[in-house]
Order: sequence, then structure tokens, then C-alpha cells
Amino acid sequence: MIHQKHLPTTQSSQSGFTIIESLVAILVTAALLAAIAPVIVLSVATRVQAKRIETATDAAKSYTDGVRSGIITAPPTTTLSGTTYTPNNYSAPSLGTLTCSANSYCSLPSADLYCIDVDGGGCTSSSARDFVIQAFRYNQVSTATADKGYQLGVRVYRASGFSSDGGNLKKAPDKQPTFTGGAGDRKAPLVEMTTEITDGVVFSDFCDRLKQPVPSPAPTPAPQSQC
Repeated sequence: MIHQKHLPTTQSSQSGFTIIESLVAILVTAALLAAIAPVIVLSVATRVQAKRIETATDAAKSYTDGVRSGIITAPPTTTLSGTTYTPNNYSAPSLGTLTCSANSYCSLPSADLYCIDVDGGGCTSSSARDFVIQAFRYNQVSTATADKGYQLGVRVYRASGFSSDGGNLKKAPDKQPTFTGGAGDRKAPLVEMTTEITDGVVFSDFCDRLKQPVPSPAPTPAPQSQC
């Protein structure tokens, strides 16, 4: 007769997690998530801001190309008598309700603002996607030849920056940070640039427009050229 021999059974020490071990695992996971959450938020916010600045740069280039080709009407000439022109001499736009049709100049709050409509329906201060371009040109020659060549200045703002909350709009040296942990400064320009617009100019036009004013009293000896 064959007798079956029963092997002794062993009790496993890893039969399951206890409640305490599960709670410890949850606490460790929560601590890790709390540690990396700020990094994730900062990374996403910086990426969104970089994309916003890239889009604003494309809008500024498209606007200047449109003015240069004549598709877009040039902004009014800026008068700064007795002042050396720089973009900083031109004031930031005023706050107010935007009255703008898509891809055209605004009537309010000023006529030097150009609407870049992204989400449809024109530019509004409640839009988080629309852009508003502030454009200005300068030529110190106050004659009919002033339109033949001038400096075109462009600032690109977020349309939401024209709302009354948060203070007035800004200009350089204030600018939008590319590295941010939030929505960025809505009141500062995303992009600010200047370019030369020339249309049928000759050398004398450049000379008249770019020459420096004669100081008083005049220097001795007199400079050979004012161009």
C-alpha cells in the first residue's frame, strides 16, 4: 500500500499590505506630487507665455509687411519737435473700451491701435487671445516728402490689458517676461520693435530725415556734413 505524505504548509510573511503600509504609500505619493507640482505649473505657464510672445511677434511682422506693401494704411505721423525720436518718447495707449473690427484700425480708445482678431468678433478687452498693435511713425521732415520714408514703431499688447483693472498700460523698459509662473503682466507689451519703411526715396530724402539737428551754439569748425 502506498501512503501519501502531506508536505507541511508554510505561512507567508507577505500575505498582504496592512492599512498602515497603505497610508504610508499614500502619504509618500502625496509628498512627491506636492514637490513636483510647482515645477509642472511653472513649465506649463512658461510654455504658454513663450507661445503667446511668438504669436505676437508674427502679428507684428505681418503688420509691418502689410504697411510696407501698402495693404495696410500707415499710422498717423508722430510730431516730436525738438526731441530725438526713440520708441520710449511715444506714450503707451490709454485704457478704455476697444471699438475695433477684425484686422483693422480701432476707433476707440485711439486710432493708432490695430486689431489682430484671433477668436472672432473683433478685439475686446475680455478676450484672452486677441492682440492689439499700437503703431506710430516718425519723420522729422514736415513736408510732402515725409511719406517717402519713416521709422515705424510697433508695440503689441494683449487685448485683455485694456481693461480698467490692474492699472495703466506700460511701455519699455517694462516688458513681458518669457519665464513666468502665472499669466504674465497683461499691461506690458509682448513685443516692441522699430523698422524702416521706404517708398520711392532718394539719397536726399534719407539725408533730410536722418540728419541731426544743428546744436546751438554751432560747433567750430562746422561739421562737413549734416547727413
